[in-house]
Amino acid sequence: MTKISNSPTIRDVARLADVSVATVSRYINNSAPLAEETGKRVQQVMDELHFRPHPIAQNLATKRTNTIGLLLLDIGGSFYTPLLRGIEAVSSEAGFDLLIHSTRGSQAGLRPRRALTEHNTDGLLIFIDALDNAELTRLNQIGFPVVLMHQSPPQGLNIPVVTIENQAGACQIVDHLIETHNRTRIAFLQGPDDNEDSDAREKGYHQALKKHNIAFDDALVVRGGFDTEGAYTAAKDLLDRKIHFDAIFTGDDDSAIGVMDALKAAGLNVPVDVSVAGFDDSIFARLLTPSLTTVRSPIEMVGREAVAQLIHQIRDKPTSPRTVLPTEMILRQSCGCDR
Repeated sequence: MTKISNSPTIRDVARLADVSVATVSRYINNSAPLAEETGKRVQQVMDELHFRPHPIAQNLATKRTNTIGLLLLDIGGSFYTPLLRGIEAVSSEAGFDLLIHSTRGSQAGLRPRRALTEHNTDGLLIFIDALDNAELTRLNQIGFPVVLMHQSPPQGLNIPVVTIENQAGACQIVDHLIETHNRTRIAFLQGPDDNEDSDAREKGYHQALKKHNIAFDDALVVRGGFDTEGAYTAAKDLLDRKIHFDAIFTGDDDSAIGVMDALKAAGLNVPVDVSVAGFDDSIFARLLTPSLTTVRSPIEMVGREAVAQLIHQIRDKPTSPRTVLPTEMILRQSCGCDR
């Protein structure tokens, strides 16, 4: 018998199994059907030789990278920690590596840099506004697996979406401010322009006002941008313009920090003078003074579900066109509750 080296090759397997190298390759990569007996013979020889296919060569043969890409505008802020935790947990469990790329630079008029594409990943997770519609359309046309988070696909494209129940959560917390704390002059801080989460939360705000026959005052709606400094400026502007309000729904928790700082700087007490409520239930929400009443967003679960939907696409399994995860109101001290 011919001596086998310490590192057996696919040629050694083919020779001892009395098949071609192409047959062994088809068996390893499951790229074409083989007779059951042939497959058993190849596997037996592989076991006897302790032969293990090289991962890189196997990936080249199957055109798979075993890698998932995540595109987002930014990776700063407390919001992204649970999102990344959920994404990493499920991708790792499924045997996929994770590559992350921030597209912030391409939003300033620079030529987009396609760091993550169909050439180095098996599929892409796209966080809101991290990829332009032209590229989404191209990826969809070539059938490349993509899942959107907190963003609907461009019209006519069938791309799965994972998001949360923004409108109902916003309506519930504004209801609470009105019904429990008798607030009737409630300001709302919008997020960034054309942000679906912000738009849906604003709809919930309007829904609650209408339900309680409270007239809408557009002077109470200002742009905070889901940003602490932007929210501080917006709240200060309301105060400087002498706009009367007895509560602020900040739209997200990062904005709540800026709002509460602005109110304190103006000598106002939260929640005695002004109730404050946020959205997300970020890790610091319970640590603020007073602790922040907010809407708990299942951020980690969004990441987990998005990866699950993406892996279904990669493995040619059915996917859900739109997954909407429920939110939950969390009552603390900033609204006036003694909790």
